[in-house]
Amino acid sequence: MSQYLLSTFTSVDGAPEAPGSPEEMQAFVGRVISLEADMTASGTFLFGGALHGPDAATVVRATDADMLMTDGPFVEAKEHVAGFYVIEAVDLDEALAWARRVVDAIRRPIEVRPFQATGRIADHMPDMPGG
Repeated sequence: MSQYLLSTFTSVDGAPEAPGSPEEMQAFVGRVISLEADMTASGTFLFGGALHGPDAATVVRATDADMLMTDGPFVEAKEHVAGFYVIEAVDLDEALAWARRVVDAIRRPIEVRPFQATGRIADHMPDMPGG
């Protein structure tokens, strides 16, 4: 089994963050609850979450003498990551099938990316300290 990141995106150009009416919100939440229940029941769901907007980000950079922290996103973009799922799937085809279900539930684009390795980096480097 491999792990995949399913990133959900939203636009920063004034597009609505969530469904507008109470009925639309209820339908949205129902779709997401059903999707997550299916992911959990199948053993696919590892974890996920929704993120605050990019204005809530803090960027930490190393300087010669210290750490520099600045407000705002690392990059200026028209779209930003709104949330994510980390799933476990047999292969990319299975991960893409789940991504289609996520798109159907949230009605936003999804980016699917496989993890290079799972666990701590030291676990994959036996000759290194901690491995």
